[in-house]
Amino acid sequence: MLLLQTNEISKSFVTDLVLSNISIEVKLGERVALVGRNGAGKSTLLKIIAGELSADSGEVIMPKNRTMGYLPQNATLDSKRGIYAELLSVFSPLIALEKKMRMMEEQMADPGSFSSPKDYDQLLKNYDNLQADFRAQGGFTYQAETRSVLNGLNFGGFPDETPVSNLSGGQKTQLALGKLLLIKPDLLILDEPTNHLDIDTLSWLEGYLQRYSGSVLVVSHDRYFLDKIATKVYEVASHKVRKYTGNYSRYLELRAAEYESELKTYDKQQKEITKLKDFVQKNIVRASTTKRAQSRRKQLEKMDLVNKPLGDEKSATFSFTIEQQSGRDVLSVADLSVGYTHQSPMISELTFHISRGDRVALVGPNGIGKSTLLKAIAGGTTRQDGEVVLGSHVSLGYYDQEQKSLNPVNTVLDELWNDYPLKPENDIRTVLGGFLFSGDDVSKVVSQLSGGEKARLMLAKLMMRHDNLLILDEPTNHLDLDSKEVLEGALIDYPGTILFVSHDRYFINNIASRVFELTREGITEYLGDYDYYIDKKTEQEQIAELEAQPAAPQKQESTIGEGKDQFLKDKEQKKKKRQLIRFIEQSEADISTLEEKIDKNQQSLLLPDVFNDTKKAKEVQAEIEHDQLQLSELMEKWESAQMELDAFEN
Repeated sequence: MLLLQTNEISKSFVTDLVLSNISIEVKLGERVALVGRNGAGKSTLLKIIAGELSADSGEVIMPKNRTMGYLPQNATLDSKRGIYAELLSVFSPLIALEKKMRMMEEQMADPGSFSSPKDYDQLLKNYDNLQADFRAQGGFTYQAETRSVLNGLNFGGFPDETPVSNLSGGQKTQLALGKLLLIKPDLLILDEPTNHLDIDTLSWLEGYLQRYSGSVLVVSHDRYFLDKIATKVYEVASHKVRKYTGNYSRYLELRAAEYESELKTYDKQQKEITKLKDFVQKNIVRASTTKRAQSRRKQLEKMDLVNKPLGDEKSATFSFTIEQQSGRDVLSVADLSVGYTHQSPMISELTFHISRGDRVALVGPNGIGKSTLLKAIAGGTTRQDGEVVLGSHVSLGYYDQEQKSLNPVNTVLDELWNDYPLKPENDIRTVLGGFLFSGDDVSKVVSQLSGGEKARLMLAKLMMRHDNLLILDEPTNHLDLDSKEVLEGALIDYPGTILFVSHDRYFINNIASRVFELTREGITEYLGDYDYYIDKKTEQEQIAELEAQPAAPQKQESTIGEGKDQFLKDKEQKKKKRQLIRFIEQSEADISTLEEKIDKNQQSLLLPDVFNDTKKAKEVQAEIEHDQLQLSELMEKWESAQMELDAFEN
């Protein structure tokens, strides 16, 4: 059943076109993602659908008997209630119904009601009808649902009477999301709902939306989240939309294949056009070939031109390099307590060590003290006790998620140039261009920049420092999907050491080689990426459950022990299988790179400047033979790993 349809929505702001003839559909039960770069118009489209903004043309169609709920970015609540009462307000009609039932129950218990059997029977009948309505509307579960949402959104540890007005901006947005989930509209419209959520809350929200009986239309830059919930993706780019079926990863595959196909068609037509134009130009003036030239000209005029496919839009281009290599020991923390002045420590007695080349992700619930810990390491302002020791030749660069290091009155150009006044202006402009600041963009005042622009400017400043230890606090916040991928690539190639906080699980998987989980008890270390960390935690919890089973006769204890051994054996098998899959994927990428390199070198042997130069030709041939030998070895390892994986699956 079609729940939402937009027909050729267009929107401009003054002279800037944002959306042009946008048509999308959302069916009942679908979970649809809108993706695209910052500024593409995703939030504008959501506002038009939700009725918060009018379109210049086009229409939004939705059945009259269906409901819609909209959560904008940075939604807030202005309320004098406590957090529990605020969520319960969603059920005001149900609570009124419940009060009426209680009054009827008191009336039924009153001996005076028995004086008129007819009236009493009518009272019982009315009560039964009311109770049926109450049950049908969720009257016996609404309090449990409210409590579940409070716990899921990380308010479980808050007293019920905590005033909404005392919450932070991010917490108010979370509570607004909770109200919307409890209302259960037929269509949920969510604009960046994953902002301000920690990893546990993100996982809970994913599960909730996967089970949601209505439809979801969501904008998010969290790729892991989109992979979990999306069943259809609309890409917003160059004022238009394209539809892709599947989750985010599937969208990337389809878009890449589509782009390659369209680019081949475009290139083929361009070659044909060039050929026809050359023929016309050479033959139009010759009497003997004029007719044929005119025929080619008409062919050109009638040709349906293929537009160059989207996908070559400019992306940020940057890399992080180091001035000098650090010693082996990069960071040592001993008995560290962190917190703020005149307050008790947020967390105490932290001890850990980071070596050169480590990529450490610091994870934990919101409010546990992750950012406070990074500040204690980077500047010492939140260090209350204990030691933080940097190793030899360590230079530290810090990315602050609050973006306080930016001067709001500076222009973009001055913000960077003031730090490096001896560099030529053209060099500074070149760096800024790599972060998508070009032309008049460099004259913008920092205070007028969007969150994404400020993030790119801070990354530009960090890149210029050439530090060998990067401390990054939520570096992907405010970045669109494309910029996140560029940042990931830069950090993957970075030769230094990284300690970072992020709620982006996809980002953690791509960057981290170790995970530090921060709890009130301290830090627990996991050697691996985010998926490994989750698997290991699940394994530990399951083992703990097995060991916590009550004592039983010897035979049962033996069974439990055998169950535990089998569980550990299965986990080891799964771990080995996962390692095989990763090895195969990496091998396939290496094989592809080598094949391209060999092919390129073989083609170069045909070039005059190579085959006419005997020495150069020998060098190229030697490189080809070396790569072919390496390719052969890689292929053997790949085949062996593939056979081993096939054995696992069979």
